[in-house]
Amino acid sequence: MEWKMTLGDPTLLGASLSASGCNFSVYAPHVDDAKLALFNADDSYLVIPMHRHGDGTYTVAVENVHAGTRYGYFCQKGAQFQWILDPYAGEICDSLFTRSVAEPTLLAKVVDHRFDWQQSVAPNTAMSHTALFELHVKGFTQQHLGIAEAFRGTYLGLCQPEAIAFFQQAGITALQLLPVAAKQDEPHLLDKALTNYWGYNPVAFFAPDARFAIRDPVNEFKQMVRELHRHGIEVILDVVFNHTAEGGSGGPVFHQKWLDPEFYLRNKQGSLHNYTGCGNTVDLSHPPAMRMVMDALRHWVSEYHIDGFRFDLAATLGRHRENFCASAAFFQAVYQDPILRRCKLIAEPWDIGPNGYQLGQFPLGWHECNDKFRDNMRSFWHGTGATVADFATRLMGSRDLFSAANWPQKLSVNYITYHDGFTLQDLVSYQGRHNCANGEGGRDGHGDNHSDNHGVEGPTDDLAIQGYREHQKRNLMASLLFSFGVPHLLAADHVSHSQQGNNNAYCQDNALSWLDWAAAQNDTFGPWLAVMMDKRHRYMVPMIDAFCGENRKCHRINWTTSAGLPLSEHDWHQRKAIQLHMGLFDDGQEMLYLINPTPTDKTFTLPAGKAWTLICDTSTADLSDSVLPQSQFDLAPYSMAIGVR
Repeated sequence: MEWKMTLGDPTLLGASLSASGCNFSVYAPHVDDAKLALFNADDSYLVIPMHRHGDGTYTVAVENVHAGTRYGYFCQKGAQFQWILDPYAGEICDSLFTRSVAEPTLLAKVVDHRFDWQQSVAPNTAMSHTALFELHVKGFTQQHLGIAEAFRGTYLGLCQPEAIAFFQQAGITALQLLPVAAKQDEPHLLDKALTNYWGYNPVAFFAPDARFAIRDPVNEFKQMVRELHRHGIEVILDVVFNHTAEGGSGGPVFHQKWLDPEFYLRNKQGSLHNYTGCGNTVDLSHPPAMRMVMDALRHWVSEYHIDGFRFDLAATLGRHRENFCASAAFFQAVYQDPILRRCKLIAEPWDIGPNGYQLGQFPLGWHECNDKFRDNMRSFWHGTGATVADFATRLMGSRDLFSAANWPQKLSVNYITYHDGFTLQDLVSYQGRHNCANGEGGRDGHGDNHSDNHGVEGPTDDLAIQGYREHQKRNLMASLLFSFGVPHLLAADHVSHSQQGNNNAYCQDNALSWLDWAAAQNDTFGPWLAVMMDKRHRYMVPMIDAFCGENRKCHRINWTTSAGLPLSEHDWHQRKAIQLHMGLFDDGQEMLYLINPTPTDKTFTLPAGKAWTLICDTSTADLSDSVLPQSQFDLAPYSMAIGVR
C-alpha cells in the first residue's frame, strides 16, 4: 500500500481518523526523534518520519489509513532506541512478531468511533436514587449457565436479557465496573503464573480491554452501554489515573518513562514517588499529565456514553506535588468542564502517601466511599467495639463528614463490602484472611476485617451457625439499604458467593472470583435482598430526598431507648437496644427503626399514633408486610426491625 504523508496537527493527540486518512500526534518532549511505524497485515511495516513542533509534540498525517491499522512509535534518545505504545491508544493489541528485543511488545490500533446509538438515552438517575452494583465484567457472567457460552465473561454478556433481568429484579440503577481500561500484568505476578484480574494496572487510559471482547472491544463495549441505558441502568467506570503499568524505576517501559518523565511525581533526588504502592505516582500538577487524564475522561463520556467514574486512590489526584488540596487543579478542571460536570463522581478518598486519608475532604459534587460506615456497621453487629453513637452517626448519613447542608451534592457512598475485602458471605464465615493462593505468604489484604465466623472457620454443616450467619447478613444489608446516602453493593453478595476467605483476590482469575451461579440457584438471600432494595426505593429514597436542601429543617428525628425514653449521654456510648422515630413535617411519612444488638429479647414501647406497618424484621427472612401492635413489640436478639406509617 502507498502511504502519502503531510505535516499533521499537533493539537490532536493520538490517532485521529478522518475521511482522508489519519493524523498521528504524540507528546514526546524528552526524545530526540520520533518515527511512526505502520503495520501491514503480514507484519511488515513502514517507518515514517514525524515532524517535531516547538512544544515537543511530534506529528504526521497519513492518507489511506483505515480503522484497524496497527501502529507504534520508534523513538530515539542519543544512541538509544525504544518502541513506544501511543499513550492515547484507543485500542491495543499484542505484537505478532519477535524479530529482536528491540521490537515492540504492544501496538495500538486506529479506531473509527462511528457507532449507531439508536437514539438510546442516558438514564440520568438522581444520585439520591442511585443504587451502585460493583462487578467484574468477566467474573459476573463467566459461569452463568443462562447466558450463551460465547457471551460469558464479555462486555456483551452484561447486556444479555438474563443479565438485564437480574439487574432490574435486584433494583440496581448503576453498574460500577472494575477497571476496563487496557492493563498489563505486573512482573511479580507473571513470575508466579498469576494475572492482575481486577485490572488496577492500566497501560492505556483510552482503550477498553480486549480480554472482555469477543472480537471488537470498542464496538462491543458501546453495545453494552447502549443496551443497559435502554433498560434504565447507568454505567460507572472504576478508573485508575494515579499510576500506570510502567511501575517503579525498574519496571517496564511502555510510553511515558521515555516520552515525558515529568509525567510521574519525583522527589528532589529525581526518584519516583510511590503514593499508591505501585511505584510511579502520576503528577497531575504537570499540565501534560492533567491534559491526558482530562482527555481520557471526556473520551469515555463522549465516545462511550459513560455516566460517571469511581476514582481509585483519588487522594493522589488532588495532590499538588506532595500535598493534598481540595481546590487542586484537577478538581477545578472537572468542575468547569461542560462534559464532566454532569457525570457522577465518586472518590476513593485516600492513598498511602503523607496525609493520604482524606475522607470527607473532597469538594462539592464529589461523593466518597465511606470506610467508616463499613467498619462501624460491621463492628456494631459483630460486637467488636462500635457504640450506639457510631451506629446512629453512620445510619443518618455520616453528617460528621458529609453535612446534610450539602446533600445531595455530596453524599456518603455507604458500603459493607467492596471488591478489596471479604465478600459478605466470607465476612460472616471467617475470622481471618486466607490469602495463601496469592503467593505472598498470606500477608496481603486487610488484616483488620471486623469479621466473625460465628463458631466455625469457613463452611459448616451446623444449621444453627448457618442460620445465624444468614441473620447477620440481613442485619448488615438492612443497615446499608436503610441508611442515608448512596448504597454500594457487591455483585458477589447477591449470590452469597464465597472466595474461601480470600480478602484480596486481585490475582485470582478463576472460580475463586467468578460468581458461582449454580450454587446460587438454591440461595434465598439474593431474593430477600432484591425485595429489600424495592422497599428502599419505596420508603427510604423519598425520605432521603425530603431531608435534602432547605426542607431538612422541617423534619422530626427522635432517638430513644427501647422503653421510649430519651437517650442519656451514657446510653450513646453503649451497645444497647434503641429506637429511631423519623417523620416528615408535622404529618408526613414516618419511619421507625427498632435496633437490638444485645443477646436477649427486647420489648420496645412504640411511639403513639396510628398503627405501624412492619416492612422488615431481620430475625426472619420473611418480608411480608404486617401490622405492628399498637403499643409494644418484642424483637429477637441481634436484630433490627423497620416500620412505616
